Amino acid sequence: MARLLHIDSSINGDASVSRAVTQTFRAAWEEQHPGGTVIYRDLAADPLPHLSGEAYHVQFVPPEQRTSEQRAAFALREELAAELESADAVLLGAPLYNYSVPSGLKAWLDHVIIMGRTAGAEETTIAGKPLTVVTSRGGSYAAGTPMEGNDFNHPYLTWLLKGALKLDVRFIVPELTLAPHTPGMEGLVDKAHASREKAHADARDCGKSLASQLAA
Repeated sequence: MARLLHIDSSINGDASVSRAVTQTFRAAWEEQHPGGTVIYRDLAADPLPHLSGEAYHVQFVPPEQRTSEQRAAFALREELAAELESADAVLLGAPLYNYSVPSGLKAWLDHVIIMGRTAGAEETTIAGKPLTVVTSRGGSYAAGTPMEGNDFNHPYLTWLLKGALKLDVRFIVPELTLAPHTPGMEGLVDKAHASREKAHADARDCGKSLASQLAA
């Protein structure tokens, strides 16, 4: 049976748009593939430690030459990388915070990027794995808007996930999420609702079709 790795990183709990959209994807996945497995990580409720220098440098030491201390330092990275490698598909909630990725998500990425294994290899251990990113944005950073070019989340994740890790990446981008409750954005509420509805529809379609493909 197919296995989905579902990761959320929003700090906004039930008010989070990215969490709501990833849940729509997951519900469609589970409905289409009830016998599948979902591994869930909430990086806000259960944050990971930042990557230490020792845990980083152990990746360059052959496994058979590592000391017990080095193996202990690398244990969490091994667990997270193996979890990613064992998944048939990945669902990632990655809202835009202060123009970039949430710090909790950055910590997860730092742990799972292992040179010569998940990255930095001609054929990584996760190459071709389908990954859907839900990256919500409080405003609009689309071409022609005043904030065009100031979203460093989407391009960073595109380069890293697609380029370095060689994953098969799709983005779902609900934007203007702050409009319904932010003074001065009243004129954008309809566009915000339309963007959110499209994101949920895209998530539903993507979750359903991906589950069907993997269950076949």
